[in-house]
Amino acid sequence: MRRFVAASSTILALACAGPSQHGKNATSDTNGVDDPTLARLVQDHWDWTLANYPELATRLGDHRYDDRLTDESWAAHEKRWNELRGLLARAQAIAGGVTSDRDRVTLELLKEELTGSASEADCLFPLWSLSARGNPVTELNYLPQSNLLLDAQGSAALLKRYEDAARQVRAHSENLRLGASRGYFANRESASRVLKMLDEQLAPPVEDWSMVSDAKRFVRASSDRTYDARLIGILREQVQPALQEYRSVIQDVVLPGARRPPQAVGLSGLPFGEACYRGRVRHFTTKDLSPDEIHQRGLEEVERINAEMQRLGRELFGLETLEETLSFLRSGSDPRLMFTSKEEITQKAEAILRRANDAVPSAFGRLPKARCEVREIPEYEAPFTTVAYYRQPVPGDVRPGEYYVNTYAPQTRTRYEAEALAFHEAVPGHHLQIAIAQELSDLPTFRRHLGLTFFVEGWALYAEKLAAELGLYSEQLDHLGRLSFEAWRAARLVVDTGIHALGWSREEAVRYMMSHTALARNNVDNEIDRYIVWPGQALAYKLGELEILRLRKRAQDALGDGFDLKTFHDVVLEGGAVSADILEEQVDAWVRSAASAQSKGR
Repeated sequence: MRRFVAASSTILALACAGPSQHGKNATSDTNGVDDPTLARLVQDHWDWTLANYPELATRLGDHRYDDRLTDESWAAHEKRWNELRGLLARAQAIAGGVTSDRDRVTLELLKEELTGSASEADCLFPLWSLSARGNPVTELNYLPQSNLLLDAQGSAALLKRYEDAARQVRAHSENLRLGASRGYFANRESASRVLKMLDEQLAPPVEDWSMVSDAKRFVRASSDRTYDARLIGILREQVQPALQEYRSVIQDVVLPGARRPPQAVGLSGLPFGEACYRGRVRHFTTKDLSPDEIHQRGLEEVERINAEMQRLGRELFGLETLEETLSFLRSGSDPRLMFTSKEEITQKAEAILRRANDAVPSAFGRLPKARCEVREIPEYEAPFTTVAYYRQPVPGDVRPGEYYVNTYAPQTRTRYEAEALAFHEAVPGHHLQIAIAQELSDLPTFRRHLGLTFFVEGWALYAEKLAAELGLYSEQLDHLGRLSFEAWRAARLVVDTGIHALGWSREEAVRYMMSHTALARNNVDNEIDRYIVWPGQALAYKLGELEILRLRKRAQDALGDGFDLKTFHDVVLEGGAVSADILEEQVDAWVRSAASAQSKGR
């Protein structure tokens, strides 16, 4: 799954696509809020969010800010954190005055959102963090796709944004200089990967940049040669020099001081790392868990899943040890294991999605109206990013949900994991959950678009297991692929805490992933870079899935034959992406109601 590149890390793009009150088919930003003081706060927070993240507003259908980009200057970051603290103080001040249950839930989720956003101040990310997953190259290349007004107004707005891009890129450069002056540096490998992306971006003539070709695809007015010439002029005269300067800062300022072995690559290698990681763990899990207990839970889960993988390896291939099974899966020696072409990858993904769409009505009472389509990850990004991600639909049939698959080096892409991947990213995973959330018109806007990672990624991992119950895995080899993916998510609990709390080196993390998952080395390298630069996020998947499974088992035990899977899923999804505590409240309330109805019917 993928974030909107310019949004705060607490507002995930995966769920940010419904129209605001300023867009078409407007609905109130405060729907479902009874208390007037809370309603004002909810509205103020949402207005603040859109004004501070213009790219996000555009994606939501609010076109007031189409001509500008997020201010990435250090002063702007500090100003936003202070304003978030002010909003949080208002939320805390009214907590005792909220009377209805639904207002209490809305207030708790708003406080969770604001706390997570404000806690980023402990991490100082803009001063040192470098990532191949989110940087000026990825942000600028995505601008044409995020432009939703395919007319003269949208075309003019896109030019304005590229005119503003040089300022934004230079702000990134100044932030890195400031961080270096304070002794804060990224790790060398992450910095080198961004440098390579910049080199590949800057190598061809501006006329051949994907920003130009994408403008022709996504902006109708770009068929006008005058428009193309203006865009190319802005890119050549303003954006290209800013990117060259940014590259020089990484090469000449960051790399000489970048952390390298034996220095810790994670947050434990920074003076503020412990406080930062504590806040990130809370934000991404919605629980106060210690790194040690998360690490131990990960070790236990990996051991359990690896035993299942070893059993299937013996059954399918006659291999006795886990090491032999993992080696065989990576070898590609069996034609069933690896893809051979880009076309094969996308065709397989489309076929899986069709089967999943046919199956889900048996397990869900409510299904989304928005459709989902398969896309290829762009060439400029594919070598440096993960195996797949999802982008949310834009309501009103403006744009469907998009399941992006990585077709780079297809011979390294696993056929036997393709089903689990599609069930996670598309249906019944991200697309089903996120598109339903967008359509919950009785909730305030921020709850329809809030993406608490614990819930969003926990649901998607749960969906991989649910797909097995629905009979969607074609054969035992595909079940092994599901276990491989589950081991990958469980290993994240070990590796993320190892990197950021226990001082693990990059190579230690790589060795652990290679020893306990079937991921190819190029995927492991990309994943480890992701965990280093996005601390805590990888914890949400397994911990969220375990919580959903725990609540489901408790409901089944309480209701017995009266347990209904469709209703359980509808209850889990009816409040949008919620925290662990709120999810438990929702499920427990349903169980009490269902149990009461059962007893009356006897």
